[in-house]
Amino acid sequence: MGIQVVRFEKENKEQWGVVSNNRIFVLTDTYSSLAHFLEEGVEAARNLKEQGQGESLSLNEVTILSPVTKPARIVCQGANYSSHRAESGMEAARPPYNMFFSKADSTLSGPYSEIIRPSHVKLLDYEIELGLVIGTEISSSVEVTDENLYQYIAGLVIMDDVSARDVQLSEGQWLKGKSYRTFGPTGPFLYLLDKEEVPLIHDLELNLWVNDELRQSANTDQLLFKPAETLTELSEIMDLSKGDLVITGTTGGVALSLTPEILGQLSSHLVPYAEKVDLLVESQINNGKYLQDGDVIRCQIKSKDGKIDLGEQVNKVVSSKIAIS
Repeated sequence: MGIQVVRFEKENKEQWGVVSNNRIFVLTDTYSSLAHFLEEGVEAARNLKEQGQGESLSLNEVTILSPVTKPARIVCQGANYSSHRAESGMEAARPPYNMFFSKADSTLSGPYSEIIRPSHVKLLDYEIELGLVIGTEISSSVEVTDENLYQYIAGLVIMDDVSARDVQLSEGQWLKGKSYRTFGPTGPFLYLLDKEEVPLIHDLELNLWVNDELRQSANTDQLLFKPAETLTELSEIMDLSKGDLVITGTTGGVALSLTPEILGQLSSHLVPYAEKVDLLVESQINNGKYLQDGDVIRCQIKSKDGKIDLGEQVNKVVSSKIAIS
């Protein structure tokens, strides 16, 4: 069985530990980054899980941090569920190409930290996503299959790919619209996979609530581009390192709702920017689903039998006091 690992802070000291029965068994060594932990701490974590001995702390007496640390590449898949494609004004069927973009690692924040809405953002959206933590260096083209996937993925995390839709779509800047600080709550657990558990990546349940209203619910068997083919394609384009993160796309149920006609206008270079802003805001502002200050987002990813459990992430939206442009 795999291991739930946490990175946490207590008395201004960052540490790593293994979770068992709602307690953290503290690793004696410290690790400066996720890459450092994957390089030198995994065996110690497995031994600690087996022994179940040593210093332990309650989850409630520490501050849980993102298990993914800077510096890290964050590679995102876009429109990778049919339900999300349809609500975004796209054809629901699997497209002829895998959509990639990036998210700044300065978005990384804790699983219970506040999401800060920039004062100019009106259309703040949520996106629960399964994150794949890279477990080995990839510096050349490789063929990743379901059979050897375990060699490339160390573990799994939850990430909420928070998005400023008014920036992303009216400006056409996905990196900017998804990269404001705190727009990447991650964790609470890094789930280190056992080899035999890797097939369960294709059968995990994702659920997201806003103020206890279930908004998103899906299973990873609905992914249009699966992890193995995605990593194969990425290896043809770029290097990936231990501790990097690939997030696999969100499912239907986000606040964004576009018709193909509106999407076409937003994507056109012939439509002036000011008209795009007015069109987008007018079509979205009254749908009642965009995040407001004070809203609480709750995310869970687990297997049906509970064998794999990435924990529960809970984040509150607050407004920035600083104007950002």
